[in-house]
Amino acid sequence: MEADVSEIRNELQSRDSLWRRIQLECQQLHTELLKIKEYKDMQEIQIKHECCVQLTEQLENKNTELLLFAESQEHQEEELNKIRNHVYREKQSHCSEQERMKTEISDLTEELHQKEITIATIMEKASLLERQLKMELETKHKLLTKQQLLEFHYQVIKSENTHLKEMV
Repeated sequence: MEADVSEIRNELQSRDSLWRRIQLECQQLHTELLKIKEYKDMQEIQIKHECCVQLTEQLENKNTELLLFAESQEHQEEELNKIRNHVYREKQSHCSEQERMKTEISDLTEELHQKEITIATIMEKASLLERQLKMELETKHKLLTKQQLLEFHYQVIKSENTHLKEMV
């Protein structure tokens, strides 16, 4: 019985340890998600800033070129088309990068959701096992009490039997 109780105690300690590890992993995942969101926000700001600086520099350069080549209307239109295409490509590049980041965040959020579901399932199973364990402990306690009562009756009968033998 002591070995069973020790085994059950070890099982409960193991489950408690597992539960703590799961909680720690949840906290780490939550922290990781916050870091990723913060990194994404910083990256978006940096990309926007770099893009603006780049575009500003490019626009300044192109404006200077357009002033120098103002005499040639055809040349001005070509340069303007080049600038428009470049701005469009930069904008498209920026949009696709934003879309990729949104997809990545969505994937990470889904992964976190799946882990939360898994944790909830594990918690339900642990609760069920705990209830089963309590029921088993109650049953074993009742059996132990019954056994002790039977041993007591046996000792009483044995004592009476010894007494009767002595009397005979």
